[in-house]
Amino acid sequence: MGRKKVYGLTLILMVVSSIASGLSFGSSAKGVIATLCFFRFWLGFGIGGDYPLSATIMSEYANKKTRGAFIAAVFAMQGFGILGGGIVGLIVSAAFDHAYKAPAYSVDAAASTVPQADYVWRIILMFGAIPAALTYYWRMKMPETARFTALVAKKAKQAAADMSKVLNMDLEAEEDKVIKIATDRTNSFGLFSREFLKRHGLHLLGTTTTWFLLDIAFYSQNLFQKDIFSAIGWIPKAASMNAIHEVYKIARAQTLIALCSTVPGYWFTVALIDIMGRFAIQLMGFFFMTVFMFALAIPYHHWTLEPNRIGFVIMYSLTFFFANFGPNATTFVVPAEIFPARLRSTCHGISAAAGKAGAIVGAFGFLYAAQSTDPAKTDAGYPPGIGVRYSLIMLGVINFFGMLFTLLVPESKGKSLEELTGENGDENDEKQIQMDPSRTVPI
Repeated sequence: MGRKKVYGLTLILMVVSSIASGLSFGSSAKGVIATLCFFRFWLGFGIGGDYPLSATIMSEYANKKTRGAFIAAVFAMQGFGILGGGIVGLIVSAAFDHAYKAPAYSVDAAASTVPQADYVWRIILMFGAIPAALTYYWRMKMPETARFTALVAKKAKQAAADMSKVLNMDLEAEEDKVIKIATDRTNSFGLFSREFLKRHGLHLLGTTTTWFLLDIAFYSQNLFQKDIFSAIGWIPKAASMNAIHEVYKIARAQTLIALCSTVPGYWFTVALIDIMGRFAIQLMGFFFMTVFMFALAIPYHHWTLEPNRIGFVIMYSLTFFFANFGPNATTFVVPAEIFPARLRSTCHGISAAAGKAGAIVGAFGFLYAAQSTDPAKTDAGYPPGIGVRYSLIMLGVINFFGMLFTLLVPESKGKSLEELTGENGDENDEKQIQMDPSRTVPI
């Protein structure tokens, strides 16, 4: 269908699903949750398409010298999204907490959640549709990438015309050469062919496993920040607050983490990815995530003592910093560079899907594993787990394996997409690409 067309469809799906999530209906609590899950599934479906398309489109427009920074910058905007989400949560919860006074849960459990609290989560979820909707006009104005038009759709003249508009200069379509490259047997193998397995099998294994292992650690950290902060006393016990005030406290803690570690980590990657290279940043990120996880886990009792709690938060923030100045950014960049044009967004989508499978494992696994070993101290309805300390050790081991699987991922710094994929077999064209790094047309 093409990058541009699906890019518009995924955006519409995200906007509609965000609004619908906030309007989730039902005559009972279970009914509302079931409806919410339905709409969140379709939101995830849209985001699942947007991930590979954003990376692929940027990689196919950028030149080889700054391509890494451009793709990483697309992903780094997620940091501002996380920060923006936290700020929206703070404003909405603070406004409702001020307007509707409620006792703490320990004082009156039923009255601690006022009826108006139902609007808080709805407003926060629906607000996400606004910045997404604002991008629709520019997405539709953007031409299809030249590499898709030429190498997949096999329309060399259209590709040259599109790129002439983008670059504001005349380009001549080399139609015969495009057809020759596009129909070459070595450039027409499928995803499930032996040729793909031989050329890119280990690459796909590398991008899927590293993203899978990263997201086990990254999403368990993200989703259970509140539990870790409560365990070390940085957030008061839930029973000492009402429901809306608890939202405010958690949003404040997560916004501080985003401001101090998540956002800077992303932009360190943007600044250095085309200097250090993808491989070095990913390996370094996994290494330091492993080190900091073990540094938190082994002397865990030390960090739970009141004088040391700020130190715990700093160390925990550093794991986020090196996740983003590391594999969280590079796992998004590399799959958009190392696979052939006709399979690029598909392989990126497979890699991202493996990451989300890791997120499921991390979310549910950590939820159960982090429960106290003492049955009297577990959350209602959960069996005893291995505790936060041993859960952090497990995450450290997972990060270590991420470091090992990074060895399967090739370095793509400073190489054209055609060099990386072998799609352009003409040596003269290859030399021309190397001489003119700003050239964005496929041949």
